Amino acid sequence: MFETLESEVRGYCRGWPTVFDRARGSRLVDEDGRAFLDFFAGAGSLNYGHNNAVLKRALLNHLERDGITHGLDMSTTAKRRFLETFRDLVLRPRGLPYKVMFPGPTGTNAVEAALKLARKVKSRPGIVSFTNAFHGMSLGALAVTGNAAKRAGAGVPLVHTAPMPFDGYHGADASEPFAYFERMLDDPGSGLDRPAAAIVETVQGEGGINVARPEWLRGLADLCERQDMLLIVDDIQMGCGRTGGFFSFEEAGIVPDIVTVSKSISGYGLPMSLCLFREELDIWEPGEHNGTFRGNNPAFVTATAALHTYWADDALEKQTRLRGEQVRAGLLAIAAEHPEAVVAVRGRGLAWGVQMREAGAAGRAARRAFDHGLLVETSGPHSEVVKLLPALTISPADLDEGLRLLACSVREALREPLG
Repeated sequence: MFETLESEVRGYCRGWPTVFDRARGSRLVDEDGRAFLDFFAGAGSLNYGHNNAVLKRALLNHLERDGITHGLDMSTTAKRRFLETFRDLVLRPRGLPYKVMFPGPTGTNAVEAALKLARKVKSRPGIVSFTNAFHGMSLGALAVTGNAAKRAGAGVPLVHTAPMPFDGYHGADASEPFAYFERMLDDPGSGLDRPAAAIVETVQGEGGINVARPEWLRGLADLCERQDMLLIVDDIQMGCGRTGGFFSFEEAGIVPDIVTVSKSISGYGLPMSLCLFREELDIWEPGEHNGTFRGNNPAFVTATAALHTYWADDALEKQTRLRGEQVRAGLLAIAAEHPEAVVAVRGRGLAWGVQMREAGAAGRAARRAFDHGLLVETSGPHSEVVKLLPALTISPADLDEGLRLLACSVREALREPLG
């Protein structure tokens, strides 16, 4: 039925050829009753696991009392509770001076709003992006995305952007990473018009779990300030605790001008996104940027419950860092077993990747993992990285089990004949 009715654009179901029926915590179960350990977490949308009991109860209570489900950007009790909780538990403790905008239900909507606002504020069209970036599939977000295959799907020229090397990119100067860029900005003969903003991921998820150094991020923030450019941090996949702190840029000690948040902000996998920006940037006219589903009240409810449950103290942050060390140790053991096949192990918090030397090895390992009941995906420009995004609430025992299954899968994948 899926093959005859659903578009050829479908993707994840091709790598995981089964029909899933239910899920709880870090386990999914298909319609035949087979269980799968989830190291994917809805591409980072389920940081607190599937059907988290606390969030589910909050959602059911809201629905059972006939709480608002659809409200555009009308004022509702659910939205007020979320805004107050987000202010009190996330923004104020971190000294972040942000206004909150609900731009639409998905991450790419948040990116589009961020780019549009930056251009409006600076009255300049250009945006700087970085190699191997991924920011979404709508045209504006796609223009600042690096992947050639995804860009090719646009069907029109993707303009008003300039790519620069991400930290650690081939041939980039690690000691003075922005010197060439700044010289171009200062040189009236360079042909580079001054951009309105730079947009960056602190950890590139789809790009291959490429981790920017704190000093590199601080250098970028300083450059943006000197050159009258806004700094946009895309925290759609790496925010909401994925790297440890609520925001992935906290470790670097920077305060971006604009931040995009989505995926796990609702906590329950419900569509929701935020565009956060400094108060002085809030020059929108009423209704100038809107959307029918930007006020997802059930998502406000689960997001509020998630913040109260996991972000009233630093327990989850500390646990994520500990679990991350557990993953790192397991992946380094895999790399030590296959020194000729594994190029690198890298990550932060509970976002990790294993880069394979041979094209195709990561994909084979992911397929073997599925056969063993483990869900992992690949990333990187050649899908050469096995990518791990387990739930932040996963148990140490489940992590160990998944790492054992992955080690077995890599071993088997490397024994497969090429081609």
